[in-house]
Amino acid sequence: MAAGGGEPGGKRRGRYPAQGGGRPAALRPAPPSRNTIMLRPLLPALVAGGALCAAFAPPPTAAPALPSPPAVHCQVPCGIYGDRMRIDMLMEDAVTIEKAMTTLRAMAGEEHPDHNQMVRWVVNKEQHAQAIQDTLAAYWLAQRIKAPKDAGDAAATAAYHDRLAHLHRLTVAAMKCKQTTDGAYVAALRETALSFSALYFSAEDLEHIRSHHGAEHR
Repeated sequence: MAAGGGEPGGKRRGRYPAQGGGRPAALRPAPPSRNTIMLRPLLPALVAGGALCAAFAPPPTAAPALPSPPAVHCQVPCGIYGDRMRIDMLMEDAVTIEKAMTTLRAMAGEEHPDHNQMVRWVVNKEQHAQAIQDTLAAYWLAQRIKAPKDAGDAAATAAYHDRLAHLHRLTVAAMKCKQTTDGAYVAALRETALSFSALYFSAEDLEHIRSHHGAEHR
C-alpha cells in the first residue's frame, strides 16, 4: 500500500466517492426553480420599492382609547356628595313618569292609538323609575344612611329605622310606577321624598327643597 494511505499506483482516495461532481446527491444544492429564475431580474426593483414604501409610510400612532362607560357614583368613597341634588333628580324623574302616565292614558282612549309611541312612553317611564331605584340603593342606602354607632341609643336607632322605612316606601312606589299608569304612585313618590327630607336635611336645605318641590309648585 502506498504511503499516506493512497491506493497502489500513487492515487489518493477522495473525500467522497466520485459520482457526478464529487458530492453525494443529498449534499448538492438544488437547482434554482423556474419562479426564482423569473423573479431574479426583478429583485433590485422589489427591494427598492420596499425601501420607498418604508420611507413614505406614516409614523405609527397610538391606538385610540376605548370610550369609557358612563360614570355612576363611585363609592370609593370620594367624599363628594350632593344630597339635595339627589332629591331634585328624584323629583324630576317623578315629573317625567307623571307625563308618561298621562300620555299613555290618553293614547289608550284613542280609536287608533300609535302603538309605537305607546311603547316608547312605557320604556321612558320604566327608565326613570329605575333611575330612582338605582339612586336609592347605590347612593342613599349604600353611602348616606348610616346605622347608629351606639346600639343602645334608642332615639338614634328609631331615627335610623324611620329613614330606612321611607327609602323602602320610595323603592316600592317607583316599582308601582313601572307596573301601572296610576298617578297616585307619583304622588306617593313626591310625598315620601318630602317627608324623608324632613328627617334628613337641615332646616336651610329643607326650605330649599320645599320651595322648589312643594305642592304649590306642581
